[in-house]
Amino acid sequence: MNVPNFLTLVRIALVPALIVLLLSSFRGHEFAALSVFLVASLTDTVDGFLARRNNKITTLGQLLDPIADKLLITSAIICLVQSRAVAAWIAIVIIGREIAVTGLRAIAASKGVIIPASWPGKIKMTLETITISFLILGKGILGKLSIIGDIGLWLVLASAVYSAGDYFIKYGPRLLFERSEP
Repeated sequence: MNVPNFLTLVRIALVPALIVLLLSSFRGHEFAALSVFLVASLTDTVDGFLARRNNKITTLGQLLDPIADKLLITSAIICLVQSRAVAAWIAIVIIGREIAVTGLRAIAASKGVIIPASWPGKIKMTLETITISFLILGKGILGKLSIIGDIGLWLVLASAVYSAGDYFIKYGPRLLFERSEP
């Protein structure tokens, strides 16, 4: 166990707290949920930085980090569907993209190919973090500024579709259509 892997586990452990806070209705739950979401998001940035800087990249970390990211983002999005801040069809597209890219990565791993995070994927994750932050606060707190969350959601949707296309165009033909060795 190293510090980057510990931070990834912290991110996973924060997900249930985030869900409870997002689905709560006590006064100030939005600020509490935003705080947990931002701390969890910060662990994603810090764990990757520390792993690369200190040469602490491990197989466990490579497995858990994307799982932690997907748990955090999909949990937040599903809770935001429950609160009507995100349309269900948008959540389905975003979560469907995550499942499709994860499946592509699994196929790649089974063939000894590692698919690194792409710039479009990193931009998508950054947009998701910013947008979810605005959506958590919502119109009740942000007033007219809540439009930023709505616009951000469309940008997330576009970047999710674009980055999925990017992964599948770069890696799909080689991984999905080549014959496997018996």
